[in-house]
Amino acid sequence: MKRMGKTLRAVLAGACGAALALVGTAPSAQAAPHPPRLSWETKDTGTDARFRGLAAVGRSTAWLAGTKGTVLLTRDGGRGWRDVSPPGAGGLEFRDVEAFDARHAVVLAIGEGEASRILRTDDGGASWTEAFRNTDPKAFYDCVTFFDRRHGIALGDPVDGRFRVLATGDGGRSWRPAPDEGMPAALPGEAAFAASGQCVVSSGGRDAWIATGGAAASRVLHSADRGRTWTATTTPVPAGDPARGVFALAFRDRAHGLAVGGDYRTGQPSPAAAALSGDGGRHWTTAPRPPAAYRSGVAWLPRGRATAVAVGPTGSEVSTDGGRQWHGFDTGSYDTVACAPDGACWAAGEKGRAARLGTGR
Repeated sequence: MKRMGKTLRAVLAGACGAALALVGTAPSAQAAPHPPRLSWETKDTGTDARFRGLAAVGRSTAWLAGTKGTVLLTRDGGRGWRDVSPPGAGGLEFRDVEAFDARHAVVLAIGEGEASRILRTDDGGASWTEAFRNTDPKAFYDCVTFFDRRHGIALGDPVDGRFRVLATGDGGRSWRPAPDEGMPAALPGEAAFAASGQCVVSSGGRDAWIATGGAAASRVLHSADRGRTWTATTTPVPAGDPARGVFALAFRDRAHGLAVGGDYRTGQPSPAAAALSGDGGRHWTTAPRPPAAYRSGVAWLPRGRATAVAVGPTGSEVSTDGGRQWHGFDTGSYDTVACAPDGACWAAGEKGRAARLGTGR
C-alpha cells in the first residue's frame, strides 16, 4: 500500500483544490462588523496552468508558480505577466513561491524523490539556480516559508515517523536538514497538504507553524526557534481520512492565527472547517460560522487587524472579527491567497486564474 502522503499528492496534482485554514481569537458573543464589499478583479495570465504558489509583493508586483513548471511575474498590477519559468522545468509541479521583491524569489517543486526541488532567482527570473534536489526516494516536500530575507524553512512529509524540515540561512541559496530530535513523532497517516503554499507559515523572526491532516486528528505544530524544535496541538478541524484536515494557516502575529481545511473531494461536506487561536496555536476554537465549504488558502489583510480572506475551489469568504464568522463574497475557484505589506491581496488557482482584491469602500 502506498504511503498516504504519496497517494494524497497524486490526487491533489490532478484534482481540485485544497482546503483553507483560519485562526483567530476566542469566540465572542458580539456581532461581527458588517463585511466590506469585496470582489476579485481577475487578471489575464495567458496560460492554463494551475497556480497553487503565490507571492504578493505589492499592489503592482506578484509571483505565481504552478503546473508544467510555470512561473509568472507581474510588475504592473496584473496587466501583463512575464513568463519567467526556469529552463527545462516543464515536468515539475511548483506548489510554492516566496518572493522578497521583484527580483529575488524562491520556488519549490513537489514530488517523490528528485521531483522535490528548490530553485532561486536573483534577477527577476532571467536565470535560476537549483539550490536543493531531494535524493531520498521516501521524501516528499510540500511548502516553504521565510522569517526574513535570509532565514527560512521547507517542510516535507514524514519519513521514518517524523516530518522533514530543511533550513536556510542565506536566503535560500543552500539548505540543510533540521535536527530530527526536535520534531514530535507523526501520527499514523499524518501528512501536510501541498495545496496552497500555506502548510508551513511564519510570523516574525523565529516562529513557524505546520498544518497537518490525514490522520485520526488534525494538528498544528509550532516552533519558536526557526524550526529546530516543535510542539504539537490537536485542532477541531475534522480529519480521520487522507482527504481531510487542516490545509492552510495564517498568523497575523505570533499569537493570532487562523486554520482552515475540510475535505477537498468534490461534493463532500466540510463542517467545522475553520478554527482560530489567540495564543500562538496552543489552543484552537472552532469558528462559530465557518466558511461554506472546504477552503485551501487564507490570509490576514494587513490594514485590518481582525479582517481575513479565505479561498477555495467553490468560493471566497471574508471575516471581520478575527475568523469567528465568515461571509461569502465570490463563487469563483481559487486555490491560494496572499496579502502584501502595502495592503494589496492576490489570489490564484486553476486554468490560469489570478486576481487582485478590490473593495467597494
